[in-house]
Amino acid sequence: QVQLVESGGGLVQPGGSLRLSCAASEFTFSSYYMSWVRQAPGKGLEWVSDINSSGSTTYYADSVKGQFTISRDNAKNTLYLQMNSLKPEDTALYYCAARRVGYRDYWGQGTQVTVSL
Repeated sequence: QVQLVESGGGLVQPGGSLRLSCAASEFTFSSYYMSWVRQAPGKGLEWVSDINSSGSTTYYADSVKGQFTISRDNAKNTLYLQMNSLKPEDTALYYCAARRVGYRDYWGQGTQVTVSL
């Protein structure tokens, strides 16, 4: 059964850092384009960042550019999101998603990030 399991979320003070992980299983992780998407309380989904299958190309929403870094380890079937200088507006449920042309998308269950004093 395909699984994407996010971890690494938690409560952090403004200015702090967190590293999210997304462990993938039961599909060919290295063939999939991966994304991080977040949903703040009471708001819709917001795309955060993408990385291509090899990890050579990354994309970021303007709201996190220079603050977040996406990466992947295809040998470990794991996606990462390093989040620095966190702000209260970064509070959200963070999802990882896997996409591949011609195949269905996969989504994780999410990990909560709360930025507060």
